[in-house]
Amino acid sequence: MQQTKKERRFPDAQGFFGQYGGRFVPPQLESVLDEVEQGFRSAVADEGFLKELNRLLSEYVGRPSGLYFARRLSERLGGARIYLKREDMNYTGAHKINHAVGQALLAQRLGKTRIIAETGAGQHGVATATVCALLGMKCTVYMGEEDCRRQQLNVFRMKMLGAKVVSVQSGTRTLKDAVDAAFEELCRSPQDTYYLMGSAVGPAPYPEIVGFFQSVIGQEARAQCLALEHRLPDVLVACVGGGSNAIGLFAPFYDDPGVRMVGVEAAGRGLDTPDNAAAMSLGTPGIVHGFRCRLIQDENGQPRPVYSISAGLDYPGVGPEHCYYRDTGRAEYVAATDDEAVQAMLLLARTEGIVPAIESSHALAYACRLAPEMERGQIIIVNLSGRGDKDAAEIERLYGSRL
Repeated sequence: MQQTKKERRFPDAQGFFGQYGGRFVPPQLESVLDEVEQGFRSAVADEGFLKELNRLLSEYVGRPSGLYFARRLSERLGGARIYLKREDMNYTGAHKINHAVGQALLAQRLGKTRIIAETGAGQHGVATATVCALLGMKCTVYMGEEDCRRQQLNVFRMKMLGAKVVSVQSGTRTLKDAVDAAFEELCRSPQDTYYLMGSAVGPAPYPEIVGFFQSVIGQEARAQCLALEHRLPDVLVACVGGGSNAIGLFAPFYDDPGVRMVGVEAAGRGLDTPDNAAAMSLGTPGIVHGFRCRLIQDENGQPRPVYSISAGLDYPGVGPEHCYYRDTGRAEYVAATDDEAVQAMLLLARTEGIVPAIESSHALAYACRLAPEMERGQIIIVNLSGRGDKDAAEIERLYGSRL
């Protein structure tokens, strides 16, 4: 499945998905974002740009990713048939390479020579460093100090690829603080720098840009399910932090009302504790990083510290398109705890020989809960957004004696 010209349904002209999204930034960033938006609209209407994008997705990334029937897992659970959309099989090991390739080509088209990015789990940082090496661009990646500790393998991979990794030591030293640092750097040097956003968040037009480049996931999954099962799936399940992998799967099914869509957030140590990152379940509308979303915030509207075992899900907000889907009822959002995610991770490893990322394991945990409640012959597609080798050391440290 190839990316085609953008058919714009939403956001609106101001970058809003309903009441969410928009652009709340300092004046010095307005012209920077205008340039990005104009460049994006021009690029996705250019057949030459799309041809090069599709060439790299095919020849370099390895798309299309497979839609794999998890037979033994399905038999173990009973009920619905579980398919896995194998984004873990992409080059670099996750879905992040999809929007990294697209945005890097856009940056090159805009004449930028330097790319900056933030990362939590490190997969976006690795993907960004990879495409910068491919295209000959300078690369700086901001990563919270705690995430650097949790994801040492990915830190080393980024450095091997020639990227400068900046360990951010402010705040909780996790993903939110890395985003803060990246925006501060963009304000300092906008002329030659493109901020390659790591999820479907941020000020307009970033949620739309990332959503467009990730929509290849759902386009492929839709065609693959029709080819394999001769019908559409009953349920789509994907983990949600910022929400790029989930919106990539969900959006191409938006106009198929018979397809239920479920995003799974990080419940951490429990929704009844402060140690979670469940903005859809517990958040309220607020502004973070230049856009309006559902946000875990204090009484002064400031983002509160959040927690997840997953470095890629501990973000206090969520992408505006997801917030719109929630409010309109098009998608539903639930949460899985650390323990549930680890158990799902081990179950898939021991039934299918596939070790998923701990982020993806949150989605898998809900699918394992749901499948036995469904009828045989019904279909669940789980977006396996990344592979789990990056998480092995941290899971062993926290759960080794219990594995």
